[in-house]
Amino acid sequence: MLKEILSITGKPGLYKHVSNGKNMLIVESLIDGKRIPAYTKDKAVSLGDIAIFTENEEIPLGQVLENIKTKENGVKCSVDTKADNEQLRKFMAEILPEYDRDRVYPSDIRKIINWYNLLIEANLVDFLEKKQVEEEVKTEKEIDLKEKTKKEVKPATVAKDVKQPKQQTKVNKPATQRSTNSRKMG
Repeated sequence: MLKEILSITGKPGLYKHVSNGKNMLIVESLIDGKRIPAYTKDKAVSLGDIAIFTENEEIPLGQVLENIKTKENGVKCSVDTKADNEQLRKFMAEILPEYDRDRVYPSDIRKIINWYNLLIEANLVDFLEKKQVEEEVKTEKEIDLKEKTKKEVKPATVAKDVKQPKQQTKVNKPATQRSTNSRKMG
């Protein structure tokens, strides 16, 4: 769902991708529903392509928005976008404790809160793909199952007479010859 929602540099709010034109996208504002062209010179970024820095990895924006929705019970965010920086950092630490405090600025947090509120107003509340949600539930069940099997299963003894298959070694092929023509620079 977030793949269709765009943020366009220089234009306020969020936009839903409607169709393609020649050298442009046709987008519809989530604020007032007006359709406008977004040309190739405009920087349009899909919300599905945005990730938030953490100490270990990058978390997709959809997961962060889902965390906010869980904390706020599916209603608009209780923190105002005009709040002071410390309050914004505290809010971000509640929804994503491991976020990178050096690379995620208060302006980024304001933008995330603003986007969340716009999406809630537009009734676009499915921030994660159904496939992603199913995979998360599946991995949690697999982790629980692995933990249970570790406790129940005793280590097996290895038979000494079993032959292991031979591993094939890869032979590197010589690289193709490159042109030795020199280029003139400047």
